[in-house]
Amino acid sequence: MTNLISNAIAYISSFFKEFQVKRFMTVVLVGFLVLTTGVNTERGAQAVTKKVQQAVQQDTSDRPKTTGEWNKEARQTEDAPGKRAQRIVKESAEAVKDLGSVYPDTAKRTASDRD
Repeated sequence: MTNLISNAIAYISSFFKEFQVKRFMTVVLVGFLVLTTGVNTERGAQAVTKKVQQAVQQDTSDRPKTTGEWNKEARQTEDAPGKRAQRIVKESAEAVKDLGSVYPDTAKRTASDRD
């Protein structure tokens, strides 16, 4: 009886070990395929970067647009919490205004899609 239980445990253990290896190999194979079968990914990355830069340049608000600009602004107001709070309130108001200008168009397009 002990031998039967021991064999069953050994069989289940080897099954799970083999299953883990199969799963690992599947993940490795899928990762390899994803990383190697891109259609000129450098060109795609450049196109995305160009679109993002165009979108940033079209924005006419005074809010910081890049992480560097945010960090620069934070350093400028590091010792003046009142000034920093004023900037945050001003920039938040601009962001809400920008969102409000985009929302009606989005709602209109979404509503027309449902018809």
